[in-house]
Amino acid sequence: MAYGLSTYAFFWRVSERAPKPLTPEEMLTRTRELGGDVFQFCDYPLIGTLGDARLAAIRAQADEAGIALELGTRGVRPGHLRRYLELADRLGARFVRTMLNTADHRPTVAEAVALLAETVPRYAERGVTLGLETYEQVATADLLAVVRGVGSPHLGVCLDPANSVARLERPADVIDATAPYVVNIHVKDFAFTRRDGWVGFTLAGCPLGEGLLDYRHLITAVRPADKGISQIVEHWLPWQGDYASTAELEARWTEHSINTLTRSRSN
Repeated sequence: MAYGLSTYAFFWRVSERAPKPLTPEEMLTRTRELGGDVFQFCDYPLIGTLGDARLAAIRAQADEAGIALELGTRGVRPGHLRRYLELADRLGARFVRTMLNTADHRPTVAEAVALLAETVPRYAERGVTLGLETYEQVATADLLAVVRGVGSPHLGVCLDPANSVARLERPADVIDATAPYVVNIHVKDFAFTRRDGWVGFTLAGCPLGEGLLDYRHLITAVRPADKGISQIVEHWLPWQGDYASTAELEARWTEHSINTLTRSRSN
């Protein structure tokens, strides 16, 4: 069973708020130090701007460290997905996560099926799998309709049960519905807390195992070990008031998450 990190596990440390954002190479080094098997460059536009020599060096570093690389982007337009397929080739990545919607394109189910039916065969030819992420902008039933409509083993679901809470979909229901189609898992825990004055709630991240994510149900339903599915650590860590405090807590959450997943592997 492969466990690893995403750029979302370094969200604040690669952001514009960081005095010196971590580089791709530094994120790979930290992934190896924590014992991760996989690293996913997810919603990380910088990776698409790097030249061939830098990409080759990143791939070589990952290979030497025994880390499998994955990619993540947004959108289903064929031209964009072809560019990410070429990037996957350069990095040796065998998985690309995407989302149906972008800021300027919100395809219907039928349109998404048509666009992906054009693109997914190219992914299949290269041995790359595409995963559509569960999230609040798209009903899980519609996401599954797209996956079933294309009908390829190289198109599946990137499961993140936390995202669909904002659509009032129960995480357990999302897990059960998508389990047969899951090809990648984003692991982050989450909890509701009362706002000041008890006026409403905040939904935010928390350390893995301390919130509402039923991780045991997730792995029982999906069986990632049996299917060779990567589990990728992410966070919803709120800003802590200053960069130093936020970066320190982010690093602690990341280490805690990887350690928790590693212990679950041995149980």
